[in-house]
Amino acid sequence: MGSANRFGLGAFVKNIVILISGMGSNMAAILQAAHQEKWRERLGVQVAAVITNKSNASGLAWLRSHSHLAPVKTEVLEHTQFESREAFDQALMARIDAHAPDLVVLAGFMRILTPAFVVHYKGRLINIHPSLLPAFTGLNTHQRAIDAGCKFAGATVHQVTAELDRGEILAQSVVPVLTEDTAETLAARVLLQEHQIFPAAIADFFKP
Repeated sequence: MGSANRFGLGAFVKNIVILISGMGSNMAAILQAAHQEKWRERLGVQVAAVITNKSNASGLAWLRSHSHLAPVKTEVLEHTQFESREAFDQALMARIDAHAPDLVVLAGFMRILTPAFVVHYKGRLINIHPSLLPAFTGLNTHQRAIDAGCKFAGATVHQVTAELDRGEILAQSVVPVLTEDTAETLAARVLLQEHQIFPAAIADFFKP
């Protein structure tokens, strides 16, 4: 894998493709880390493309206003234009594969992926989930943690497998659940941790 663009003698740049559906705050954190930590020079890694399934994803505006960080290609592939989930995923795979990805990153990509998609990127598809997996897979994680009386919550970076939120855990971060917390306030604190551990886990993925 990797592009033909060289970052040093005898070595090829490895490509990351990020998928988003909304504001892309984790995408932004990844791109900022890649720029500040000089991933291309230090690790031979670059974010080659960001692909979204929503043309109104606010993450696209962020990319336009931060184009100085990296020459990242952006693409829109509206899932509503396809007759089935399978047809969309096949088209999405073609878009992703055009960038020869070494890693595909789900950064708030709000789609349930088909088994064929997951198998195609086995070992190079990662996600971040707003709970301390294996607790609270799926949606509404923060309210569920509060309702269960949890003293701690957090975020998990994990490999994506066919079983929802059950892949190998790559990184986790813990935050306390405060007595006055609402789902919104807890989510905000967890999100700050996501912005720390997601870029770090990606960098670790590429370290020798």
